[in-house]
Amino acid sequence: MRAAALIAALLLAIAGCATGPGPAFEQGVSSAAKPWTDAAFDNAPDTFTFAVFSDLTGGERMGIFKVAVEQLRLLRPELIVSVGDLIEGGTDDRAQLAREWNSFDERTQRARTRVFYTGGNHDLTSPLMWEVWEERYGRRYYHFRYKDTLFLVLDTEDNPAEFQQYIHEIRAAADIVAKEQGWDAWRETAYGRLEERKSGRIGAEQAAWFRGVLAANPDVRHTFLLMHKPAWERPGEENFATIEAALADRPYTVFYGHVHSYLYEQRHGRDYIRLATTGGVQIEGRENAFDHIALVTVSDDGVDIANLRLDGILDKTGHIPAGGDALCFEAARCDGM
Repeated sequence: MRAAALIAALLLAIAGCATGPGPAFEQGVSSAAKPWTDAAFDNAPDTFTFAVFSDLTGGERMGIFKVAVEQLRLLRPELIVSVGDLIEGGTDDRAQLAREWNSFDERTQRARTRVFYTGGNHDLTSPLMWEVWEERYGRRYYHFRYKDTLFLVLDTEDNPAEFQQYIHEIRAAADIVAKEQGWDAWRETAYGRLEERKSGRIGAEQAAWFRGVLAANPDVRHTFLLMHKPAWERPGEENFATIEAALADRPYTVFYGHVHSYLYEQRHGRDYIRLATTGGVQIEGRENAFDHIALVTVSDDGVDIANLRLDGILDKTGHIPAGGDALCFEAARCDGM
């Protein structure tokens, strides 16, 4: 009896170990015909979705980024990345910079997931702002890998320190002109005509570092480059070109911002996507200027990118969260709102 009882107990234990959660899909239709398609569920374990948001600055339109964060909470991407211009910056006042970064950090803490920062010209205007960034966040350019996908976060304010200080000074003067005389006058200032204002710069050391990262990660499914300015548009640019050359044999996608209007184009047979705004100033007359986020899904089949306008992401009540129904997400359609 004791032996029989032990055997029975052992069988029960084995059965218990074998008992796990049931199948993810269960159904009770017994007929051969089914009221659904026979496609496989789109639930591959290595598939993931991440979100990208864009510029907040140039005169942040208050409330927009708060709405975006609440919408991201509803969408629940696995991670969130940015393309820079996170604070207004442009000041040598450390206390003011701390207030601006604290405000941004506080708002991003509402996100359900990890948020990765990219520095833009507003965030890294001067060597002092470089110091503040490095004290708070460490490296100004970096990489990370997630589910066999490589992310490269570039710094397009990679100028010599003396020249960066010069940029900071003429930018401050240009901002005064913009406030007093408007954007047309701003474009005629020394800063408005500066090439580095438009296309940014990647230094030789940064380019060599990213070439090393690519060499150390040859087996990823896809590579994403996140940056603020389009470094490849700089006349005579050589350093970013070496990164593109190192990427030549692999699939990759570039996301950038800075201009505050959306643009899709292909370069070297790859997608180069300029995002519009997620709360930044929208300049009158500029096409495709609207607030949005990009939702990117990565799978073994490739990459799918959906642009979601903030005025079209509603919560379960049918409203834009965080008071968004009262906000303007595309200045050209809002009659001065």
